[in-house]
Amino acid sequence: MTAAGVRRRIAVINPNTTESMTASIAEAARSVVDVSTEVVSITNAHGPASIESHYDEAMAVPGLLAEIAAAEADGVDGFVIACFGDPGLDAAREIASGPVVGIAEAGFHLATMLGRSFSVVTTLARTMGQAEHLVQRYGFAGHCRSIYACEVPVLELDDPASDARKLVIDYCRRAVEHDEADSVVLGCAGMADFCHDVSEQVGVPVIDGVSAGVLLVESMVKLGLRTSTRSEYAPPLPKEYR
Repeated sequence: MTAAGVRRRIAVINPNTTESMTASIAEAARSVVDVSTEVVSITNAHGPASIESHYDEAMAVPGLLAEIAAAEADGVDGFVIACFGDPGLDAAREIASGPVVGIAEAGFHLATMLGRSFSVVTTLARTMGQAEHLVQRYGFAGHCRSIYACEVPVLELDDPASDARKLVIDYCRRAVEHDEADSVVLGCAGMADFCHDVSEQVGVPVIDGVSAGVLLVESMVKLGLRTSTRSEYAPPLPKEYR
């Protein structure tokens, strides 16, 4: 229990509609938080089964925001958006009173605290542009050595018969040996459950943004920190939506 006698509640929201992926994301999150923190796992009720394009991301955001609004009304203290594109992050910060963190954002921040450089290993090549955009947006372009795509569809990460894990390890090793990256950020929430195994194989810190994100949100909630509403992240102006 917290000092106030109330449990912290952090929502980890899967912006796609695949519940098995939500389960593995939630397990990764619960494995790192304090016993006084409850992880509320939420699957988007409206959107694509996986997010692998700009269109998928756009279609996921309305449902994601609806889930955040509902969790906010239910008393959740903070939010993690568990998709590496950090979809809807700015809009979520406008409607949530507690802190909201995206897993790419969290992964990049932690990587720069563990070494001078990092690489990203993600799923499909078509998502590399978004990863590069986020690296630049968050101010880490000078730290990022490389971005690799395994050409593994997101839903194959859940399939034990696929070569997904081997490919992730191979590309992480390439980032370390060829690009001399000090750490590797995994570019998909679906990789969360085997992050530790990858790190043991490649010999450098490998960062899962889900675990990183939930711990950052938990820390902010403990410190009593909330998103600033001074200007851009103020609540949206009241108006009619159709």
